[in-house]
Amino acid sequence: MKHSLLRKTSIAGLLFYLLTGSVWAQDYRLTSPDGKLNINICTEKALTWSIEQQGDTVILPSAIALKIREDRPNGTETTWGNPVKVSKASEKEIRTSFSTPFYKRTVVKDQYNQLLLKCKGGYSIEFRAYDDGAAYRFILEQRKPMLIEQETAEFNFTADHQAFIPYVNDNRGGERYCYPFESYYDECKLSEMIPDSLAITPLMVDLGNGHKAVIMDAGVENYPGMFLLRNNDKPHALTATFAPYPLEETVGGHNRLNFVPTRRADYLAHTDARQTLPWRVVIVSEKDTQLADNDMAQRLAPACRLTDTSWIIPGKVAWDWWNACNLTGVDFKAGINTPTYKAYIDFAAENHLEYIIIDEGWSSPENLLDVNPEIDLEALIAYGNQKNVGIILWSSWRNAIKDTDNTFKHYSKLGIKGFKIDFFDRDDQPVIRSMYELAQKAADNHLVLDYHGIKPGGIQRAYPNILNFEGVKGLENAKWEPIVNGQPLHDFPRYDVSAPFLRMLAGPMDYTPGAMINATRSAFRAVYDRPMSQGTRVHQMAMYTLFESPLQMLADSPNKYRKEQECTDFIAKVPTVFDETVALDGKVGEYISLARCKDGIWYVGAMTDWTPRQCTIDLSFLSEGEYEAEIFADGINADREATDYRKEIRTVKANDKLNIEMAPGGGWTARITPKK
Repeated sequence: MKHSLLRKTSIAGLLFYLLTGSVWAQDYRLTSPDGKLNINICTEKALTWSIEQQGDTVILPSAIALKIREDRPNGTETTWGNPVKVSKASEKEIRTSFSTPFYKRTVVKDQYNQLLLKCKGGYSIEFRAYDDGAAYRFILEQRKPMLIEQETAEFNFTADHQAFIPYVNDNRGGERYCYPFESYYDECKLSEMIPDSLAITPLMVDLGNGHKAVIMDAGVENYPGMFLLRNNDKPHALTATFAPYPLEETVGGHNRLNFVPTRRADYLAHTDARQTLPWRVVIVSEKDTQLADNDMAQRLAPACRLTDTSWIIPGKVAWDWWNACNLTGVDFKAGINTPTYKAYIDFAAENHLEYIIIDEGWSSPENLLDVNPEIDLEALIAYGNQKNVGIILWSSWRNAIKDTDNTFKHYSKLGIKGFKIDFFDRDDQPVIRSMYELAQKAADNHLVLDYHGIKPGGIQRAYPNILNFEGVKGLENAKWEPIVNGQPLHDFPRYDVSAPFLRMLAGPMDYTPGAMINATRSAFRAVYDRPMSQGTRVHQMAMYTLFESPLQMLADSPNKYRKEQECTDFIAKVPTVFDETVALDGKVGEYISLARCKDGIWYVGAMTDWTPRQCTIDLSFLSEGEYEAEIFADGINADREATDYRKEIRTVKANDKLNIEMAPGGGWTARITPKK
């Protein structure tokens, strides 16, 4: 018998027969609030799900299962989902919202239809149908701890679609699952994926006719993150895999900053009684702008766990590492020392930036309480307080988990505002647990955090004091980009207009923009201590609006920004959190334009790949009245000299449509203020 959750004015009740408390029905159908997306769930033998959108198949029937055993010697082993026996099915219609003060909008609507299947054996499976995607998760109801040996999560497509594949590479210490979650996108058909090569998520599959499917996980807590592999047993299929639980590890990786596992268990995770596992998600879009402005990661994340968030201050940061502490016109040797960071504080204060970061080198490599004698931290904190500039300190994850309570308490009492914690480079269960533990301890001491070497998985809503995450091929890669046949090996501008549709689905990303030395494709060179960017000046400036980063860096040297004060003034005014976001136009890997509003002022950004473009910016998102638009556009010679730009001030209204031109690797950006 087939059960239906087809929605008319309300969701129809589940029709089922009961026999000794068990549901006879084998099929269920869950429909999204707008009626366009359907999830079909089959429980005849093995549990499968499939997804349709407006009658078109997105995902063919795909297996869902969990292999577990009791957490004791010779514990009983079983597989949930194969076979499956449903004892109760219940459904809900959810229409709610929640506030998000450190996000791209202040309120997120959370509207979905839910089906909960309670299964014999001590577990349930929750399915959700949203207008823009589908998700499910296991809910463990056992009263005793278990070991999860294997999770089956398949994603079977109908054809050999083109995909954007972020492969795992740059493994740390030679360990398969030890990786910083930074990947360019390999664009190929599903059948052309490299066998047995791990891919991170979000991963996009192009369904044709403008429709896309993006696979990701969400609400990741006390469980490893999800990787994807080509399923060699089925055509056009992907299957999930996970980092096994580490049993032994050693110090290693880049500069010995990591703990690298040397032996892993035959299971993925220890689970607590009544634990909820992460969501397995397929976002479905009819046009690419729906990916550029999507709230799925926020909706499926744990709710905020902090009762007081008033102390959390997002903002911008003057950052030392990318520009190698290069200062000119000063009477001291620039480097990791007190005068240098006073100069960074001066620059931050001049431009009303909230923070500076003191990156690697301020402490000993093994002890955060052992401060470099060249750094007078208390003097810098006092100087920053005078200038209303906070200080954030860098740490490796390996050092941050040493005596965390005392370390966080000590630096909080000194007046430090937060930590940038780097080189997680893993997302197995102990590391995910550590992310949550560090976040709570930081919050207890009113410290903000910036996590590097990891991507967000939902923790950013539970702990909004984590203002940013790396897990992105950011500007730092320009410092060592290989040159092949006179040109850079990797196409940065194409990545720049791919990541907002894909990587940013998971949450904010610390790309660290702001290069003031800008280069065309042929002129670009990697110079480690004098770095430059690929693409134009305005391409970099537009990133401050386009990239979600509640803690946003100004990566270049204070001297370069002072020489380009007109550009710096514009960058410094762009907020890092917003009241509203509107995706205007775009296509993955080609171009993007969107608008964000804060306190009645609109900020608009656009970028293109190496293809020059003419685009239209429709200002219908504005309210009635006249506005003053401060516009930065690529200069007429930006195709030859990438630093070339032009500034314009003009009056605009909501019914205006601005025709813009972007040079190769170019951009366009504006600040639109209501006229009084």
